[in-house]
Amino acid sequence: MPSALQSRPRAPAAGATLSSPEATTFAELADKLGYLSKADLKTIRDAYKFADEAHLGQFRASGEPYITHPIAVAGLVADWRLDAQAIMAALMHDAMEDCGITKSELIERFGAPTAELVDGLTKLDKLQFSTREEGQAESFRKMLLAMSRDVRVILVKLADRLHNMRTMSAMAMNKRARIARETLEIYAPIAHRLGLNQTYRELQELSFSYIHPWRHAALEKAVQRARGYRRDIVSRVQEDVVKAFGQSKMKVDVSGREKTVYSIYRKMREKHSGFAQVNDIFGFRIQVSALSDCYLALGVLHQLYKPVPGRFKDYIAIPKPNGYQSLHTTLVSPLGTSVEFQIRTEDMHAVAEAGIAAHWLYKVGAKDMNPNEVAQRLGAMWLKSLLDIQDETRDASEFLEHVKIDLVPDAVYVFTPRSKILALPRGATPVDFAYAIHSDVGDRCVAVKINGEPATLRATLRSGDVVEVLTSPNARPNPAWLNFVRTGRARSKIRHYLKNLELEESQALGEKMLRQALRAEGMRMPDLTNEALVPGNPWTSLLRWSGNRTPGELLIDIGLGKKIATIVAKRMAQSLREQGQKPDAVTLSMGRYAAPEDTPTQGLVVIDGAEGASITLATCCRPIPGDAIVGYLGRGEGLVVHTGECPTGKRLYERDRERWMQVEWSEEPTRAFETAITVLLKNGKGVLAQVAQSVSSAEADITHIDMGDDVPGETAELKLLVSVRDRLHLAEVLRTLKRNVTVLRVQRARGNAPR
Repeated sequence: MPSALQSRPRAPAAGATLSSPEATTFAELADKLGYLSKADLKTIRDAYKFADEAHLGQFRASGEPYITHPIAVAGLVADWRLDAQAIMAALMHDAMEDCGITKSELIERFGAPTAELVDGLTKLDKLQFSTREEGQAESFRKMLLAMSRDVRVILVKLADRLHNMRTMSAMAMNKRARIARETLEIYAPIAHRLGLNQTYRELQELSFSYIHPWRHAALEKAVQRARGYRRDIVSRVQEDVVKAFGQSKMKVDVSGREKTVYSIYRKMREKHSGFAQVNDIFGFRIQVSALSDCYLALGVLHQLYKPVPGRFKDYIAIPKPNGYQSLHTTLVSPLGTSVEFQIRTEDMHAVAEAGIAAHWLYKVGAKDMNPNEVAQRLGAMWLKSLLDIQDETRDASEFLEHVKIDLVPDAVYVFTPRSKILALPRGATPVDFAYAIHSDVGDRCVAVKINGEPATLRATLRSGDVVEVLTSPNARPNPAWLNFVRTGRARSKIRHYLKNLELEESQALGEKMLRQALRAEGMRMPDLTNEALVPGNPWTSLLRWSGNRTPGELLIDIGLGKKIATIVAKRMAQSLREQGQKPDAVTLSMGRYAAPEDTPTQGLVVIDGAEGASITLATCCRPIPGDAIVGYLGRGEGLVVHTGECPTGKRLYERDRERWMQVEWSEEPTRAFETAITVLLKNGKGVLAQVAQSVSSAEADITHIDMGDDVPGETAELKLLVSVRDRLHLAEVLRTLKRNVTVLRVQRARGNAPR
């Protein structure tokens, strides 16, 4: 913006990297370090010499000596007035990665805290990953977890990325675009999440210029032209505002601001409009001396110009998750254009521009507190969520996916019944709300009330909603929740619970199968309570043979079908015989040798409908109680139950008989089961309703209808999934449908069922 827009001269905002000159030599860096002690300056000089020697002979793509990059990064960090350890880490941030310097060397020379910072900044390129994306994800995970322990890690990393983006023009075009996309997806949102808005805007702007250089250039020229066209409007508004505050005798600082090219481009994309329709390119910032003056200033502005309905936001009463506080209002100028105003105090402005870094600059509200502790508090909720996600997510790519979800800048603000405010991403649901309160609340969630009215668990929350979660001690997470939750915390908690549940069920199934297979060998399974594997314990040699670490892990593999119970049982029986144990005649008589030769080779499992993820009913034949059934141990899929007549099951049996086992229905199943039927009927008005009525009168439920792709003629064929108790109940459903005058033929579907 032109300097004429400012009512009085003012120094650049602290931490404003856009206006801070870069340090290119150590002397220029030293000029920025006047806030540190002489002892700190000496250790920083030592770190510079160490880094200079380490990078000797290395050059950047631009041809400059490599050491110019660490100096510039340290200069950006110094603009935030971070401590000596952070400056040293910035100078040496590439020493471990590019120069072969070890962490122990850094600890010996500069102490453990500095070495930990450098280690947190170091990528994992030296490790072997199956894909480039996996390596990148693992690097992000390491950096973000280091950040959750010490926020200075990410501040130095953001300074490093900012300087790389400023000097990326010497790189190949495809590499520039890849790094710019990564910056736009990860680093810019992190800067925004931590409140470093100046850095956030510059990273966005630079990324946009590299990803879409032609669009950026065209919009930049359009903004320059608009600046000239609208100079009269801006000057008129400037004069009116300054005069209004003068008459009210309020001491304020009025400054103009201009939207970045990227923010204009994003608004054009969101509103599907051209540049001419974006009329709030220019805005004003009003700085006042006290919090109460913010609201007085708002009153002055609303008396001066008419506000635009629905465009007022109070981020002072309800701050953004990154600590940002301001009043936002949009007014209609005398010339009919919309002008946005931001009203804030000087302290709010410091946090708005530099975020967490403002606490090193100003020690806002923490004169007696370590600035690192203050910064950790400011980002505490998000940093804590990173650790929570890490606890449940061991896969690096999945961790990065959750973090990306949590980097959504927009937020809604909702209330608990006790009026506590929670900030959630836009589009969040009551399930996200429940997990934001506590993981136990999320796990036991069964229903919700929004503003006192019952609502669905997938309802979208809006700012101001009062949300009450109803729980049940017997409830557990539903896998379908993963289709609509928005927060990384909720997603990781649900996946973790379901994964643990599957492992527990698989272990129980594996134990049952191994116990039965050992019985067929005439042996009893050794005690599982002693997990300490010592010489002489029969589990020790078995685990050495199988490659598993614990008996539990081996049983999970058996339950998931990754290992065959009969083979494991034979190996264990051999070990037991070597220790002097002999097959027991009674146990042997209970084993599988009493069964015919053509029966499945593994033990019996009873199916009652209460099984979890480790036992599934095949969708190709959809067995129900009363059907003859067999079980197939898929590799990593657990036990899959087929009907005895299922063609798919028969093919699998012929190919791999060792993986089959006996299963049978419980005498008292705990639930209804889905099966498929096909209905051929006369096409006409209301026939679908008649079919639904017939199924309902037989006390069954339709869970899915498939009408196919054929154009209906005189007849139509429906494929239904119906929920029934057993074969007798299914027979009653079929008889009821046959009595319907519109139904020509009905039968149970064989082969692939709908859905």
